[in-house]
Amino acid sequence: MLSLKSLTKADTNLFFWLYKLTQKRNCTGIIWLSKTGDGYLYFVIGLLLWAFEPEHGELFLYTALMAYALELPVYVILKKMFKRPRPCDLLSNFTAHVTPSDKFSLPSGHTAAAWLMASMVAHFYPPFALLAYSWAVLIGLSRILLGVHYPTDVIAGTLLGLTIASLSLSILG
Repeated sequence: MLSLKSLTKADTNLFFWLYKLTQKRNCTGIIWLSKTGDGYLYFVIGLLLWAFEPEHGELFLYTALMAYALELPVYVILKKMFKRPRPCDLLSNFTAHVTPSDKFSLPSGHTAAAWLMASMVAHFYPPFALLAYSWAVLIGLSRILLGVHYPTDVIAGTLLGLTIASLSLSILG
C-alpha cells in the first residue's frame, strides 16, 4: 500500500526530474504555451464559434460558459481547502520560471481549464479531439516544467476539468 508520505516523495521526485529539463534554459516557448491556457483563448474560441459556426457554435459557447461557471468556484474551494504550497514557495533554493497567479498549487487551474476546453472541443468537433487533448496535456506539462505545479496538481486539474466538462455536457450538450 502506498502511503501519503511515499506518494509525496514520488511526486516531488518526478517534479524535480521534469523541472531539471528546463533549468538554465530559455523557457520562452513553454511560457508562451502556458499562457495559451490563461483563459482568454477559450473565450475568443467560443465567441468565434458562436458567430461563425451555425451548426454547434451557439451550444458550444453556452455549454462552455456554464462549465467554466461551475469549474471556477470548485477550483477556488479546492485550492482553499487543500492549501498546498507551490513548489517554488516550499522548496529551498528553488525559483520558478514564472510568477504564479495565486498562492496554492492543488489543483492546477490552467490544467483544469485546458481539459475542460479540450473535452468541449472533442464533443462538439470530434475531428479536433486529438489536437485539443494533446494541447491540454502540454498545458499541464508546462505548469510542471515552469516550476509552479507538482505532477499530482496537474492530475487533479485534469480530473476536475474532465468531471466538470462531463457534467456540463450531460446537462446541455
